[in-house]
Amino acid sequence: MSSIEYDGEVTLSMQVSDMEKSIQWYQHTLGLELLYKVDEIGWCEMATKTDGLRVGLSQVENAKGSAGCTPTFGILDIEAARASLESKDVRFDGPTQEIEGLVKLATFYDPDGNAFMLAQSLQSGPC
Repeated sequence: MSSIEYDGEVTLSMQVSDMEKSIQWYQHTLGLELLYKVDEIGWCEMATKTDGLRVGLSQVENAKGSAGCTPTFGILDIEAARASLESKDVRFDGPTQEIEGLVKLATFYDPDGNAFMLAQSLQSGPC
């Protein structure tokens, strides 16, 4: 058993090339809420609809998109969510994939190439 005591919060850190443009994109495209911004260090945090889950944006000169984990948002209607994002010119990585009886998945990107995924469970209960 680990002796680490977690506080119940997780922040996903994303590198971005333009803080203001990215804040607007995350607010208007994903519906996140700006919690705070620290211009001196090029950092802000945004709240998601999931308690304790935040997205942190770190401004860097050469944002290259994420090469690590892909944050995945559990949603109720993948077709509606995808249509909403596509109406805002969000780029997707091909068509929505379906793993029969399990899940539907669609990968999309923020303006700096950071990958995100939508997931709709086809089972009773979460993905």
